[in-house]
Amino acid sequence: MKLRVLVAPDKFKGTLTAVEAAAAIGAGWSGVRPGDELSLLPMSDGGDGFGALLGAILGAEGRRVETCDAAHRPCQSEWWWEPRERLAIVEAARANGLAQLPPGRFHPFELDTRGLAAVFQAASAAGARRCLVGIGGSATNDGGFGLAHALGWRFLDREARPIERWTELERLERIEPPVAGPRFEEVRVAVDVQNPLLGPEGCSRIYGPQKGLRSEDFPLADRSLGRLADAVRVLTGQDIAGWPGAGAAGGLGFGLCAFLQGRLTPGFELFAGYAGFRERILGADLVITAEGSIDASSLMGKGVGGVAALCRELHRPC
Repeated sequence: MKLRVLVAPDKFKGTLTAVEAAAAIGAGWSGVRPGDELSLLPMSDGGDGFGALLGAILGAEGRRVETCDAAHRPCQSEWWWEPRERLAIVEAARANGLAQLPPGRFHPFELDTRGLAAVFQAASAAGARRCLVGIGGSATNDGGFGLAHALGWRFLDREARPIERWTELERLERIEPPVAGPRFEEVRVAVDVQNPLLGPEGCSRIYGPQKGLRSEDFPLADRSLGRLADAVRVLTGQDIAGWPGAGAAGGLGFGLCAFLQGRLTPGFELFAGYAGFRERILGADLVITAEGSIDASSLMGKGVGGVAALCRELHRPC
C-alpha cells in the first residue's frame, strides 16, 4: 500500500544538518519503497539551523552583519528579514556558537555574547518590530552580559567603577540601562531546555562542562551570575533567573528577557506553529523523526520529543 511519509528530523549535531539528515533518510526510504509519497520537513527547536529553516518557511531574506564571535574574533553573522511583517529571525549561534570556535582553545570565562548586539542593532535599523530568536548551540555562559554591555547597559560596582567582563560581576552593585538602543514590540526566544539560571540545575553546572567549565569554576560562575540576577531583580522587580528556560544557552535566555524584554517559548512549539506541523502530520500515514542522540533529554523539550508527542495526540504512527 502506498504511504504518505513525513520525514521531520532535527540536526545530527556535529555530523549532519537537519536538511542533510532529512535528505539521507528520504533517500534511504525511497530506495526500499520507491512508490511512497515522501515529504521532507527538517526542523529546529531553537539551536543550530533555526534561522535558515524558519527563514525558508517564512520566505525571509538572508542578511549579514559584521560582528565578532564569542572570543571577539571578527566574523559575519547571518540573520533573516521578512519585511511584510517587519520580522527579524536571529540564530544566536551564528555569533556566539560553540561550533565557530576551535575545540578546547578558549575557556568560557574568556567568552561572551557581545557579538549578538550587532545583529539586534541591524534588525532594529532595518525596521524590525518583532524578533524570533533561537539561542541553542552557544559557547557562552555569561547570562547575556556581553550582549547587554555592547548595547550600552552599564554594570557598576560599589565604587561606581564599570565592570567589563562577566566574571567580574561578583562585585556588581547596580545596573544602568542605556539612553538609546534597539526596541522591539516583541522578542520571542526559542528555548529547548527548562533550566533556571542558577542552582544545581542551572546553566553553569548542567551545560557549562560541555563548553569547558570545570567543577572548580562553578563557584565563580555562580557568584557572578547570582549577582547579575540580584541586580536585575532590583531593576525590574521580577525574578527572571527562576523562569523555566532562563538558563538556556548559558543564561542567554535570562539576558534576552532582562535586557530586551524577551518572552521564553518552547522552541519546538514556536517552530511547529510556523511550519504547520499539526496539519503536516494529519496529512501523513507515517512520521519519521530523528536527532543525533535519542536519550532522556529528547523528551524534555527537544524537537523529536515534540514530534512524537504530537503524533500520539493525532493518532499517527511515529
